[in-house]
Amino acid sequence: MTIKCIIVDDEPLAVELLASYVTKIPFMQLVGKYYNATDALKGVQDTAPDIVFLDIQMPEINGLELSRMIPESARVVFTTAFEQYALDGYRVNALDYLLKPISYANFLEACNKALQWFTMLHGSDSKPAPEPTSIFVKSEYKLLQISLDSITHVEGLKDYVKIHTEESQHPVLSLMNMKAMEHMLPSSRFVRVHRSYIVNKSKIREIERNRLILTSTEVPIGDSYKQAFLDFIAG
Repeated sequence: MTIKCIIVDDEPLAVELLASYVTKIPFMQLVGKYYNATDALKGVQDTAPDIVFLDIQMPEINGLELSRMIPESARVVFTTAFEQYALDGYRVNALDYLLKPISYANFLEACNKALQWFTMLHGSDSKPAPEPTSIFVKSEYKLLQISLDSITHVEGLKDYVKIHTEESQHPVLSLMNMKAMEHMLPSSRFVRVHRSYIVNKSKIREIERNRLILTSTEVPIGDSYKQAFLDFIAG
């Protein structure tokens, strides 16, 4: 299933950030970018999007007003810097509400919610979306693309994660928690084995009691994760 989307925001940098996120998600297709409500209304008619990523604070016609003019066939995901609009957003039946600055993990979560909605609406007989081959993470004010095949494991460190790859001796450090990291990685290939570790199944060389021998290191298996891990490798 392919979900068509447009982005509406009067801030060009905000539009380009979300546009870069969309290109990383295989089942999302960006069909328009608009910087005011007038152009957006015409764009909705021309492109018939499934999802409208819509800023709230815009001149002349704000996002809440514009959302009431959008056909019911399109769902709205509000994007705003102001948390006080959340209740109003849900009153107009928004699919989701993203608070700026919007992280890739949160954006991906909203897109997955959209995929679930449209799959339920149109039935599950369509082909499943292909899994991504890479992820983008923010590190030192840059977005870095990391191939999933190269990741050996992810290590949690308070509010940061260290992404270890076969391509570099030094891990990529990103301000993100382990839960957000889990959402980004396909569950068919990666599994959490400890409160502080996620591993790539293909990089496991040996399983020895309560630890895993990977290609370049050893990782402990937490007691509370052991059964889920055994079910994962059995499947």
